[in-house]
Amino acid sequence: MFPEKVFPETTEINSQGHLVVGGCDMLELASRFGTPLYIFDEEVLRSRCRQFTQEFHVRHSQTTVVYACKAYVNPALARIFMEEGLGLDVVSGGEMAIARAVNFPPQVVYFHGNNKGPEELRDALAWNIGRIVADSFHELELLDRLAGEARKVQEILIRVSPGVDPHTHVHTTTGVLDSKFGFSIQTGQAEEAIRIALRSPNLRLVGLHFHLGSPIFELEPYKVAMEVVLSFASRFREEGLMLQEISPGGGFAIAYTRDQEPPSIGDYAETIVSTMQTTCRALGMEAPRLVVEPGRAIVGPAGVALYRVGAVKDIPGVRKYISVDGGMGDNIRPALYGAVYEAVVAGKMDMEPSEKVTIAGKFCESGDVLVRDITLPPVQAGDVIAIPAAGAYCLSMASVYNLNPRPPIVLVKGGKARLIRRRESYQDMMACDIV
Repeated sequence: MFPEKVFPETTEINSQGHLVVGGCDMLELASRFGTPLYIFDEEVLRSRCRQFTQEFHVRHSQTTVVYACKAYVNPALARIFMEEGLGLDVVSGGEMAIARAVNFPPQVVYFHGNNKGPEELRDALAWNIGRIVADSFHELELLDRLAGEARKVQEILIRVSPGVDPHTHVHTTTGVLDSKFGFSIQTGQAEEAIRIALRSPNLRLVGLHFHLGSPIFELEPYKVAMEVVLSFASRFREEGLMLQEISPGGGFAIAYTRDQEPPSIGDYAETIVSTMQTTCRALGMEAPRLVVEPGRAIVGPAGVALYRVGAVKDIPGVRKYISVDGGMGDNIRPALYGAVYEAVVAGKMDMEPSEKVTIAGKFCESGDVLVRDITLPPVQAGDVIAIPAAGAYCLSMASVYNLNPRPPIVLVKGGKARLIRRRESYQDMMACDIV
């Protein structure tokens, strides 16, 4: 059965049995642009932006929705997020450079990261970035000095770790005690960080940030963490902490497989906002501005990856490998996290699945497997495989391992396809080399 729920909402099957997304035939796009190829559905991107804005604003009008660029960003996508009224969460000078390239309003850009460099911070200050989220004692000292040199007072949030386990993969859990991110509330480091920030002459502490991990399929961790952080913040009112903003980060889950049922955007909004409002009333605090940072939940469902089948290796009684022309170079998530995906044969959507296969990549690693033990129609060389929910973290973590060029990206809408990133060439990969 076609796993419709994990493909973009515009997905159809045409009379030829071909997969169609955004009005575009995937086989035609694979022929036109080559494979591997990543497709982004513009209608879905914009719809997800609007859903986050609406679901949070209807519950708390003082909400800022900030797109987490680490999921994936390029100039074309940044323009879409700007047009939809979102802010940006950047974690590097490179992501900040993309924001600057499209004239993104700096006042709605938040700069995260556990080890921001001096040049990155100088660039952020020179650009008049809205918020810097401080993540270490070293950064507090460095930023205060750099802001002083720039004759500015920089508004900051402090990232705290509330000690709440969201039950995600160990590599994507960030809100527990044993994490490289943030100041732990449990150890007293968060308390010390707040006091340092309050007495730093060139910093203005406006709020607290926490992030539990990703993807989070449960609502309870957000509730518990919000209560913990607000209660913690209330202790510093007499010391001068006027909590203007609070951010629970992101981590909102999407369905990667047909059997996954993540909470809706409205479910996340209801839990976060109601907990914030109830807790603030109990503490005698005014509810602050809420800042939420969806990344995967916006771009993930909009993406589809296309690959062309080459070699087929059948090991009788063991496994049948279907090798494609991409793999861990463009999607390392299965190798890194054990991520699981659905897949279809884009030109055989009218055929019943009949054989169990494993979709392997072309990279020289035994762990380069995209999808294990999935049942598909008979597959042969030349077929096009489509993997949905591929918009988040695949391309942002892509590499040129084995010196394979990274794939192009096409934006589709209303039957039209627009190239927003060309395929890398061999010359591109050698451009920085010095002979």
